[in-house]
Amino acid sequence: MVVLAASIVGKSGKVLVSRQFVDMSRIRIEGLLAAFPKLVGTGKQHTYVETENVRYVYQPIESLYLLLVTNKQSNILEDLDTLRLLSKLVPEYSYSLDEEGICTNAFELIFAFDEVITLGHKENVNVAQVKQYCEMESHEEKLHKLVMQSKINETKDVMKRKASEIDKSKIEKNRGEKGGFGPLQSLGSGRIENSFSDLSISSSGSGFGSGPAFGLNADIDSFSNKTKGRPTSSATAPPKGLGMKLGKSQKANQFLESLRAEGEVILEDVKPSLGQSRSAAPQPTDPITLNVEEKLNVTLKRDGGVNNFDVQGTLALQILNQEDGHIQVQVKTGENQAVAFKTHPNMNKDLFSNESILGLKDPNRPFPTGQASDAAGVGLLKWRLQSTDETMVPLTINCWPSSSGNETYVSIEYEASSMFDLRNVVISVPLPALREAPSVSQIDGEWRYDSRNSILEWSILLVDNSNRSGSMEFVVPQADSSAFFPISVSFMATETFSDLKVVNIIPLKGGNAPKFSQRTQLITENYQVV
Repeated sequence: MVVLAASIVGKSGKVLVSRQFVDMSRIRIEGLLAAFPKLVGTGKQHTYVETENVRYVYQPIESLYLLLVTNKQSNILEDLDTLRLLSKLVPEYSYSLDEEGICTNAFELIFAFDEVITLGHKENVNVAQVKQYCEMESHEEKLHKLVMQSKINETKDVMKRKASEIDKSKIEKNRGEKGGFGPLQSLGSGRIENSFSDLSISSSGSGFGSGPAFGLNADIDSFSNKTKGRPTSSATAPPKGLGMKLGKSQKANQFLESLRAEGEVILEDVKPSLGQSRSAAPQPTDPITLNVEEKLNVTLKRDGGVNNFDVQGTLALQILNQEDGHIQVQVKTGENQAVAFKTHPNMNKDLFSNESILGLKDPNRPFPTGQASDAAGVGLLKWRLQSTDETMVPLTINCWPSSSGNETYVSIEYEASSMFDLRNVVISVPLPALREAPSVSQIDGEWRYDSRNSILEWSILLVDNSNRSGSMEFVVPQADSSAFFPISVSFMATETFSDLKVVNIIPLKGGNAPKFSQRTQLITENYQVV
């Protein structure tokens, strides 16, 4: 009274899946299954067929047969119950009830059959229990995997820390041997601030040659003041070591060249960044300083057109002395009607709308004052300009990649409008991963290849009426045209879209108008060609 085999066969007799639960030869089971299609009649209501030795209990499933082969002494009612349970399991593991779906999920079906029938006898299980048994989820196994993963992550963290310590020790060793720098803790990532050249530090001055390592986190002005206040005896003391000699020592230059060869950025981008930072936030010398700044966010299409053009501007007031706080600022706006101005909530909006004068709602209150170290100042006015007009764009970029053989020739051209003179223009072109720098055949300006980030930087110090357009051509190994986008652009200008000018400073308590200065700049915040 046992089930000999559970099978899924096609109506033509092709065996897709068969699981035997008693010992029998392959020839016998193939013979039994091959004889089944010949025994199945048409138009009969019953779902079993008997021969001299076995009984076939079957159920049609679309174009297939789900078949149980049992001996004739088996309980037909129990076999029908087993067949019904298997017919519910088959769709759970094979969503497509055709030949391809059954063959794809053959092993899952065999595992499910094993959970239902053991040694030819049906187990007391249902569909949900069979699915749970086949999933074989274990809380202990999950916990073990979490513990192992945490150990792996901890080992990786330790490895990273050790690698970082080794790299730092190598850098410190190289600095000590090649440049005589000593353990300068604030140099960081291979960058050497050019501010030291302003202090004229050498092996024979300022008393630093004989001192130990010193931190460089303080402001440069306060640092130079402290050095000037030291006793003359320490300044004239003979140095014990090599001291520091930046820009003069041949060994130091060789060390910088080695760092540059490894991909570190040393001088090329430190000088422009320092110049930009000083121009962006210079030390005010006048009692009143007004900073006009516009930030440009532009997204251009590679085939022409503008996706996004957004200009956001601010006017900030910086007052050094408290007695100069009772003032009003008279301004003059440009002729661009698309610029939308918005005053600070504490400002008198009617006064600005009617007379273009910026003053507090309460004229008895003074403007806040700040020290020279305050970079931003007090915001008085902000404005915004949005457009889709391509003629408003100050700089357009055209990139033309073309493949020939195993190489890709890239031609890039810039065109600048006559609205502004652009300074410190840097066009950053992403490149595919290269073993060596690209071959630049023609360029208007200078170029630098950042091997670590795989970026080619095209630099033009000044774009004015003499060079409103320029081009660069280079060759790289064959690559897809999309590999050269998005192209990022950065620049600055001393004129703005709003053309806002400070006309006069009006003192509210009488007397002469205090001296003031205006600083104006246009900078890029996000400028891309996609």
